[in-house]
Amino acid sequence: MTGFTASGANRNCYTCLPSHMLALTANALFTPLDRIEQPVVLIDEGEIVSISSRSAAELPSRAEHLDFGDAVLAPGLVDLHVHGGVGYDVMQDDETGRAAFERLLVQHGVTSYYPTTVTASLNETLRALEYLARAVEQAAKSAVANRACPLGVHLEGPFLSHLRRGVHPPEKLVAPDVKTFDRFWQAAQGRIRVMTIAPELPGALEVIAEATGRGVCVSIGHSDATLEQAQAGIAAGARHATHTFNAMRPLDHRAPGILGEVLTNPRLTAEMIADGIHVDPVVINLITKAKGIEGTILITDATAATGMPEGKYHLGAMEVEVKDGRVLHNGTLAGSVLTLDRAVRNVMSFANWDLQNAVRAASFNPAKTAGAHSKGLLQPGADADLVVLTASGEVKATIVKGVVVQ
Repeated sequence: MTGFTASGANRNCYTCLPSHMLALTANALFTPLDRIEQPVVLIDEGEIVSISSRSAAELPSRAEHLDFGDAVLAPGLVDLHVHGGVGYDVMQDDETGRAAFERLLVQHGVTSYYPTTVTASLNETLRALEYLARAVEQAAKSAVANRACPLGVHLEGPFLSHLRRGVHPPEKLVAPDVKTFDRFWQAAQGRIRVMTIAPELPGALEVIAEATGRGVCVSIGHSDATLEQAQAGIAAGARHATHTFNAMRPLDHRAPGILGEVLTNPRLTAEMIADGIHVDPVVINLITKAKGIEGTILITDATAATGMPEGKYHLGAMEVEVKDGRVLHNGTLAGSVLTLDRAVRNVMSFANWDLQNAVRAASFNPAKTAGAHSKGLLQPGADADLVVLTASGEVKATIVKGVVVQ
């Protein structure tokens, strides 16, 4: 991240205290639904007070003015599906590692995220959910200035298809069961916000209905579902798709399967790993055309190897190896080393999207899908979580609850 101009203070790091008013100016602002030229954003006590254009508002005399020049202000990015980074895996009860990981996220414009589990034994999963619930609760009470905030848990596994499990260990997959789901729910203190499930599995429809009733965004994925089985899952309450095309029954012109439903049903949002490795850029372009601006969500599926040199790391209990930008376990892709700001820039290139729409797919859309109403949208009353971007999508600074991190 590069520098910016501040009046009255040395801005070497996160020195803007949310206990006084800030006035931010830049060349443009994305809400991201709308664009405002020459904006003025007033922030007080970590919350957005007002947004206007410089021609329509004067800077309050008591506000500290930060001018970001020709940059763009946008909502802080929200990663709906991420397993870790800088050597840390979210299944670990490691406060130091988690702090380093959350600082890495901020460096890449991410202000909020959903730590995503990987299939493990029942006891290991329960312990991880208990730890992650504490982390979410702690962050909700007192967000740390230079760290991204966990908003809830994405439960990926163990209700997955053996045929489309990816690298999830087969011996630890279990059939969907409401009683098992309730154990996960209780361990997570009700903080499961997203759950990936294969809708064709026996018992899946009951679990989908139960989770939906508790406010969980149910996502179909790691699935060999036929078209009819996918439709049944959606009828039961599913409304999202996990890393589209990856770990799914292939699209066939006579038997379209789960992908036929994901690509054509406007009720479903669809996440994708836009690294050019998990999905070819041509197919990324196809997904964005099928789902449109409203239905596309950028994720990273990032692992502990993100932000680290090539070598061996862990995804849950599995050892993975990073080489040539690929994360592999026994020759199979096992997550990524993608960052969300890179995903934004990639979709601009792969799908010819402008910066505003690319940012929307990494901020407003995932926040809305997961029910985080104070995130992903710049408006009065929202949390003052912003990213400052160049016109090409490079991160200049990140603002977490009104605190600037350079």
